[in-house]
Amino acid sequence: MTASPVPAPESGAPSGFKLVTQVRRAVRVRHYSRRTEQQYVHWVRRFVRFHGLRHPLELGEAEVTAFLNDLASRCGVSASTQNQAMAALLFLYRRVLRRSMPWLKDVVRAKSAMRLPIVLTRDEVRRLLEELEGVPRLVATLLYGGGLRLIEGVQVRVQDLDFARGEVLVRSGKGNRDRLTVLPKAILEPLRVHLADVRSRFRRDGEDPAGAVGVVLPGAIARKYPRAEWEWPWWWVFPSARVVVGPGGRRRRYHLHPSVIQRAVREAVLRAGIVKRATCHSLRHSFATHLLEDGYDIRTVQELLGHRDVTTTMIYTHVLNRGGRGVRSPADGL
Repeated sequence: MTASPVPAPESGAPSGFKLVTQVRRAVRVRHYSRRTEQQYVHWVRRFVRFHGLRHPLELGEAEVTAFLNDLASRCGVSASTQNQAMAALLFLYRRVLRRSMPWLKDVVRAKSAMRLPIVLTRDEVRRLLEELEGVPRLVATLLYGGGLRLIEGVQVRVQDLDFARGEVLVRSGKGNRDRLTVLPKAILEPLRVHLADVRSRFRRDGEDPAGAVGVVLPGAIARKYPRAEWEWPWWWVFPSARVVVGPGGRRRRYHLHPSVIQRAVREAVLRAGIVKRATCHSLRHSFATHLLEDGYDIRTVQELLGHRDVTTTMIYTHVLNRGGRGVRSPADGL
């Protein structure tokens, strides 16, 4: 969809650029995550299509409210999804189109309900991991043993693993923050064996007759260190099996796609006979809850999880395995 002439956005994109291109540039100038960029572009496109491909400058309070109400009433989206759409529209008008929309702040935000996370017992985690093998088992154990998000787990690089100190460095986690967390002793030896296999692939990629295969690097690392993408420390611990040919014929290898682990975990949950709606993220929830059960300080758990605010971590105090916050049911005294 093309945009009618509008003032140049803060990102410096000319007004003749497509609206989506302007949104992407404005997001990247602020160093927002790739996921945020994808979501903002998605909601901007959906908003424009909802109103018959009219440019957002032609739309106002009534059209924004109608779009958000449609999401809630007809589409039945959750409160968090509705608020995400609203955040995207706020960004579009304020940062891309540079339009003062004082009425936007008066648009009512959907109230998110408090939902308790799905937490597995230790026995359920054990049964789940026993149903996995190979790379999915290594990744799942890393998620549970270190409290990593799925995308953080598949994006670990060789230099991020510290076997001597038993630590994993999570780079550019949620909120673009780095943190250190636990490297489980249970996978140290399997991980060494796996890395030996990955290093063999690394050597083969470097000797490929069609041209050396590098890895995708964050930020401006590739320009600062031109040889870094072919160096072992920057390689993925869990590389993809496919090589992608990019602009200029450059051949690169990405990390394992998260959907590979998601499918494996889902199938393992079914085979293990676990009746909870458990996902990869449930392993992170279980990590936090089990640490609190073991008596670890909530501030320590907060740092390991990478939460900005301790109130986010405190939700796990509601799901501790103590039978209703340690209260003894009167029915047990009958």
